[in-house]
Amino acid sequence: MTGTLNKVMLIGHTGDDVKMHYFEGGGSIGRFPLATNEVYTNKTSGERVTNTEWHNVVVRNKAAEICEKYLKKGDKVYIEGRIKTRKWQDDKGVERYSTEIQCTDFTFLTPKDTAGAGDNSGSGPGHQQARSYSQPAAQSHQDTAANQSQSFTQEDDDDLPF
Repeated sequence: MTGTLNKVMLIGHTGDDVKMHYFEGGGSIGRFPLATNEVYTNKTSGERVTNTEWHNVVVRNKAAEICEKYLKKGDKVYIEGRIKTRKWQDDKGVERYSTEIQCTDFTFLTPKDTAGAGDNSGSGPGHQQARSYSQPAAQSHQDTAANQSQSFTQEDDDDLPF
């Protein structure tokens, strides 16, 4: 195989609200932490062990605005994107690195009326279909999970149906 692939798919809970940064010319970036958990039973002690991995998610422009408006701390979300490592110098001149998930697609998995309430089971009378968004450049390679829900494109603006 001569090609390469940089693709990440995560389902987790947001660790904070989306933090927005706006640029001249109308561009924007939203950032938020995402927690994924691995749960297993220790064979020696029989103890149940949970390991949490934190991911720095970056979403851009219209997708960032949608996330800021509808995604709150504790919400469950599906994220698809690619890994990107940034390098910079801190105030002491030391080179630092940060690994981020550059989000291209996402699907909100927490039902609208339970958002922020901690009940992410997706059951009960208030359960609604998951909603997803794809960056315009990435629409041609949405996965099956994202295609099962309603997709939002640039033309949908702020008139979201949930």
